[in-house]
Amino acid sequence: MDGWEGPLRTHYRDAVSTNEAPWQALRNRHYLLSAGPWRAILYGLTTLPLAGVVGVGLVTLILPWLAAGLRFNDGRVIDGPLLFVMVTALAMFAGLGPLVAIPLAAVERGRLALIDQRPVQSAHRPLRTDPITWLRVRYTEAATWREVLYGAFLGLVVPVVYAVYGILALIDFGFLVSPLLAASGTDSWQFGAFTVSTLGQAVPLAIVGVLLIPVLLYLLGLIATGQAATARALLGDRDGTALRAVAQSRARLADAFEAERRRIERDLHDGAQHRLTSLTLQLGMARLDVPADSPAAAPLAQAHDEAKELMVVLRELIHDIRPQSLADLGLPAALRELTVRSPLPVTVTVAEGLQRPAPHLESTAYFAASEALANVVKHAAASRADLLLAQAGDMLVLEVRDDGRGGADPAHGTGLTGLADRVAAVGGRLLLASPAGGPTLIRVELPWQS
Repeated sequence: MDGWEGPLRTHYRDAVSTNEAPWQALRNRHYLLSAGPWRAILYGLTTLPLAGVVGVGLVTLILPWLAAGLRFNDGRVIDGPLLFVMVTALAMFAGLGPLVAIPLAAVERGRLALIDQRPVQSAHRPLRTDPITWLRVRYTEAATWREVLYGAFLGLVVPVVYAVYGILALIDFGFLVSPLLAASGTDSWQFGAFTVSTLGQAVPLAIVGVLLIPVLLYLLGLIATGQAATARALLGDRDGTALRAVAQSRARLADAFEAERRRIERDLHDGAQHRLTSLTLQLGMARLDVPADSPAAAPLAQAHDEAKELMVVLRELIHDIRPQSLADLGLPAALRELTVRSPLPVTVTVAEGLQRPAPHLESTAYFAASEALANVVKHAAASRADLLLAQAGDMLVLEVRDDGRGGADPAHGTGLTGLADRVAAVGGRLLLASPAGGPTLIRVELPWQS
């Protein structure tokens, strides 16, 4: 964890500053001389047709509800035809809204590049399946309904904001051309409280119009940046992408760690253990050839005994790294061997039809069971334990239950935190139920991979 802390902290700091980039551009004193205003103008111009089409569709669906509101406000009863139209409009919004919002969101994510160069990833899960499943998944995803919400924002709020901005721009344009109108001899016209009929009266308005141009450019940049920020918040998957990247990185580290574990186990088993076995046999044969009263007999016997003890230690070390039975016979056999070595009576139940999972899942489940049983022996004061292994849907499930005193708490240093980290490294989760007085149940769920 200490090795990750620095890079993660740096990545987090960079992410925060990058997310503020559009707003930083507005705060730059050279904003008007940069490409920012032109980007905002282009983004606004391309927004108008999309917002107009979406707005017309939404207003059409909203009109029956507005009519019903007016009727209700006047004290009149909503009749059957209007109620039918209202329900139909609501059903069309709920049924067709996602089908319109999903491609619209894809266009908006691409259009964000006009004002913000950072790519925006879709929050939808990738699917390669039949249309029925695609529709079922898409209609139940939160990302879809966030896109529908953005569609409503684009069709209802954005046109109003741009309309108000357009009125302000027209007023400023009137200020700018007022001297031309006055010089042309046009009859007097009025700007609010100001009546303009001469060139002298128009010049101050033109000066105000020139001074308002930077204000309007900044205002357009603010509107475009706010719209882009809303689009990024509703249509993007910044946090999900970062979490998936961290999860994938953690999974790669776990796979590399598991591969290194298997390599060390193989080298010890095929190299050191075989050579130590050969040495032990040679010492044993040498003991047979040396008379018992020989001065070399005692040291040779001691060396032979220590070699045999070292073989036992090495065998235990190899077993702790990765049991040979796990690689040769699979997870159920390795768990049964584990329970035989336990000082506590343990009943192992393996669901019928359980297929063999991927090697890294086997290792994770085995060491989770080993750690859980070790905790039972050390801390639970239990008389027995039960171990269940099954496949539930797309999950490999391992449960360890004991009849001990309960009250297990990861904060008390019982190894549960490390166990949860090991499980999370392969995308799984650990669930704990341990009321005071027992029993304690540890459930490990690992995403199935064959």
